[in-house]
Amino acid sequence: MSTHPALDMSHTAMSEEDALRFLEGHRIRMGSRTMDPKAQIVGEFVKSIRVPGYYPPLPELRQQLRVMVTLMDEPAPALPRVENLRIPGPAGEIPARVYSSSAAKTPQPAVVYFHGGGWVQGDLETHNGLCARLAKHAGVLVVAIDYRLAPENKFPAAVEDSVAAYRWLREKGRDVGADTARVAVAGDSAGGNLSAVVSQLAASSGTPAPTCQVLIYPAVDASLETESHRELVDGHVIPRERILWYMQQYLRTDADRTDSRFSPLRASSLKGQPPAMIVTAGFDPLRDEGRAYGDRLREAGVEVVYREYPGQIHAFVSLTKAIPQGMACTLEIAEFLRRRLG
Repeated sequence: MSTHPALDMSHTAMSEEDALRFLEGHRIRMGSRTMDPKAQIVGEFVKSIRVPGYYPPLPELRQQLRVMVTLMDEPAPALPRVENLRIPGPAGEIPARVYSSSAAKTPQPAVVYFHGGGWVQGDLETHNGLCARLAKHAGVLVVAIDYRLAPENKFPAAVEDSVAAYRWLREKGRDVGADTARVAVAGDSAGGNLSAVVSQLAASSGTPAPTCQVLIYPAVDASLETESHRELVDGHVIPRERILWYMQQYLRTDADRTDSRFSPLRASSLKGQPPAMIVTAGFDPLRDEGRAYGDRLREAGVEVVYREYPGQIHAFVSLTKAIPQGMACTLEIAEFLRRRLG
């Protein structure tokens, strides 16, 4: 069932109580799950302003995500230290940004953050609030990575930049105040994919594996054959046609879909992977592949904290003003990082 047909941006600012009243008799349900009222309003609003199958020119498409986050995410908390830097990469310098709740460069445990956006969208600005909140609440140094985007830079360019940034933090991180013995990786969606891939490649290359990994609604398998993909072909934020479009922009050929650097769930072994927190959303097509990755990690002897937010949609952690559960989830992630990184 859908919401009232007339939705505009003002509806996303409703309180949860007002949203419940507004949606009375129009709640979206799927099996035992009922969509969070604020998530439903945001998801239906996003659907209402999109033209199915149409993707604007890249500059406009990327700006759309920046605007969405600006309007629907809480402002970044003020921190005593936020600074841009550039990290050596395989195709030139990689832009990055450091966040710390301490003005001093005394070594802190670090989190390398890879943003979401389908490998096509996203940058330091779209995830500025989330990275600042993690730095504040986890008491860590967050280093956000602005890896190369597709289609200008095809697979595995994003992987190469992400691996290079992680290795640099391990080797040179003290220059920016990182404790190089305690470095985690984290990311959402495409960034969750890159976090899992970096963890796998580190373990197999002799680089110290991340201290832990946080995978927020990660894309980890290109088959799109799970129950959640079948149930949510017309899912909110990332319907199947949009997922396929992102893959077409990022991948060189269909053969790349089975490469474990794109589909880390297909890796032959997950032994030696770092402890993981995996967050999924009940109304997200990526839900079941995230859960399956957690199951495989556990089977390999890896400690896993798996957390599904059953009423949520994709991207909710980046839309905390419109969807308050996004903030609750951020604080839960921060607590995991605080415990794991000491």
